[in-house]
Amino acid sequence: MTDRHDKPLQTLNGNHIANRSFQSPSKMLETVFEVKGPLVFAGYINITHKALIHSNLKRGKTVVTDFLIIRTLAEEQNMRKAAERLFLSQPALSLRLQTIEKEWNAKLFLRSQKGLTATPEGELVIEFANQILQQREEVYETIQSLTSKVHGTLKIACASIVGQNWLPMVLKDFVQTYPEAKISLLTGWSSEIVKSIYDGEAQIGIVRGQSDWKGNKIHLFRDTLYLVDKEMTSIDEVLTTEKPFIQFKSDSNYYQEIQQWWQKHFAINPKRQIIVDQIETCKQMALNGIGYAILPSITLTGHEEVNKIPLTNNEEQFELTRDTWLIGYDAAFELPQVDAFVEIVKKHANNFR
Repeated sequence: MTDRHDKPLQTLNGNHIANRSFQSPSKMLETVFEVKGPLVFAGYINITHKALIHSNLKRGKTVVTDFLIIRTLAEEQNMRKAAERLFLSQPALSLRLQTIEKEWNAKLFLRSQKGLTATPEGELVIEFANQILQQREEVYETIQSLTSKVHGTLKIACASIVGQNWLPMVLKDFVQTYPEAKISLLTGWSSEIVKSIYDGEAQIGIVRGQSDWKGNKIHLFRDTLYLVDKEMTSIDEVLTTEKPFIQFKSDSNYYQEIQQWWQKHFAINPKRQIIVDQIETCKQMALNGIGYAILPSITLTGHEEVNKIPLTNNEEQFELTRDTWLIGYDAAFELPQVDAFVEIVKKHANNFR
């Protein structure tokens, strides 16, 4: 995962894609594919505040668009970034905020050089905006589920490596087949994917490695891990090379599995090591001859100018592999958009094997 905040607007088959990421790699990366229908938001409000807010709604003119503006300002805490996400100019957004604050008869945000800070009144309205947007999405989902077409939002949480190397072509197929659908995508470590399903942030998840998920679980594919280097042609050469062993470390069991494999086969540690926090960094450093790395086949296209040495045991069987799973609660798999996505995922998984 990358450490960037803003990313330029992209397109996928003519559909807008708005990307938003967080600084820490331990945080989830959220990407909302705006295909059709309303945006997805989550929120709640203290019931003791409802009477005050509803009384304001009865006499005011606040609409869903205003709630979206309030939510976006609260998330970005920056006028420029919020304006970019809302496809508005900063002056237009500033003027709209003034109108909203006038309708609520309260200052909702304080401006400073560091950005926007919600006032106590603003925090109250932000909570209410979250609730309204969430309820609107739920009603929309219910209405769309009554029709034969695949509508609504497909909420996916996906392991970063799969989201980067395999999922894009699956999503492209999905949005081309079901243009009325909308996709909300979270990417992160597998442990975060499971948590997002528990927390209701995602309907289904794609995870890597050993999964102890007790609900519905579909095996997608298994890929082999290779030792990748520009010069080495056998595994035993790692004991004599002066090149560093480049490893990707995360909270998943990927790093631990490689450590265990090494200790099982070699009596000494690598002479030199480089630890990075992104598997793509491992790959690029190995491809450029800086060191050697152990990479899953999902990250390799077959066109790289490197030696790929499969990790084997004495029986010449692949010993170190990574499984990819589709998980979710049974109720989620009954949703039309999820059912349609599962069929497309299975097709691509079969082609990948």
